[in-house]
Amino acid sequence: MMLQVPSEAPLAEPVVRTRLPGPESARLLDRQARRESNARTYPRRLPIAVRRAEGSFVEDLDGNVFIDFLTGAGVLSLGHGHPEVMASVQRQLPLLAHGLDFPTEIKDEFVEFQLSRLPAGMREQTKIHFCGPAGANAVDAALKLCKTATGRAEVVAFQGGFHGSTHSAMSVSGLVSQRARVANTMPGVHFFPYPYALRCPLPGDRETVGRRCLEYLERSLADPLGGVCLPAAVILEMVQGEGGVIPAPTDFVQGVRRLTRDLGIPLIVDEVQTGCGRTGTWFAFEQHGIVPDVVVASKALGGMGMPIAIILYNRDLDVWQPGAHTGTFRGNQLAFAAGVAAGRIIERDGILENVRTLGAHALSELERLVQDYAAAGEARGSGLMLGLELVDPATGAPAGDAGIAVQRAVLERGLIVELGGRQDAVVRLLPPLNVSRGTLDRALAILRDGLAAVAG
Repeated sequence: MMLQVPSEAPLAEPVVRTRLPGPESARLLDRQARRESNARTYPRRLPIAVRRAEGSFVEDLDGNVFIDFLTGAGVLSLGHGHPEVMASVQRQLPLLAHGLDFPTEIKDEFVEFQLSRLPAGMREQTKIHFCGPAGANAVDAALKLCKTATGRAEVVAFQGGFHGSTHSAMSVSGLVSQRARVANTMPGVHFFPYPYALRCPLPGDRETVGRRCLEYLERSLADPLGGVCLPAAVILEMVQGEGGVIPAPTDFVQGVRRLTRDLGIPLIVDEVQTGCGRTGTWFAFEQHGIVPDVVVASKALGGMGMPIAIILYNRDLDVWQPGAHTGTFRGNQLAFAAGVAAGRIIERDGILENVRTLGAHALSELERLVQDYAAAGEARGSGLMLGLELVDPATGAPAGDAGIAVQRAVLERGLIVELGGRQDAVVRLLPPLNVSRGTLDRALAILRDGLAAVAG
């Protein structure tokens, strides 16, 4: 039996009718504050209680409608409630919802689709492992796999990187405030500079930032007095998301791949946020012409927010014994169904071309903001993973207060965005991959208005 959903007017335009939070949202926000963990984050700066959502839009309990360019932190690649994806879940639900790691037809279809999305040279050499339901668990699995396969202990990560909030994922993330109050994080992690042209700690110009960071890493690993033993893995994001939407230059990525291959170090590429087409190719590493040893994926894999996380890895690393990494919810059949449906839609409807075209358009509009406002320091992005860094016009330092003010200003005008980067000074845009040009332009206009209200 198909689930019956009440018929309501479609959500199609942003409109803010009340002061935020509206009275109904305020009621639930107050109850949440009294009963839920202090670790909650999004409602603190985005004070709304959600009633329903559709496509690129969210409606709160007070009837305010917002363009959603947070999309579940990048989970909802086709926006909220895509009818074909919902139908695939409805078909699967009466058959089987939870299957541990038993083989099923929908799971096999999901595996086949994921392997088919890899570059041709990787497909036959790749195995897949299903993890717990979040990307952080897949990061943990990737680290365990590489340590088991190499017999080594050290891990190289990069400043500004973010790989999750579990104990081991937090240990390879650069967010100091998260780690500072947790004793005895995973030892043996070494952080190296990431090629962040605007704020690279290594002196030099923008054009050589990738080479300088690579040389520093290479010399450190080769130095017998460098303090870094040969690591079990290097973990790297192609675009640092929480770190401020910072794409890695190709010369750096290719150099890290060459170095790790020469030294026999497995390279883990974290595609939790960049995967499933977010940057205009199924995986962001494809744009650099490399073949990683391990790929971590989650978020949009579940099609419509269904939790699922995997690692894809070179079969030569598969030295695990049965039960070496498990997870009760690794057999989420509904996520498999939704993931296959979303992937087929992305293929059928040319969504990746939409990502590339509208991503380039949006980035050019953000660069106009940099030209027009001294407080807009740099526009960055890849595909529909976009960021605008706000700065102090006098010093060029990250302007976190301005970021918070712009986020609030655009919310009051009908746009939901995230913040990231140093001091939360980067306004982040993660629209659905199938967003329309009209909705994108409306959101960019709201962002301009919000920035003008804050920066003058």
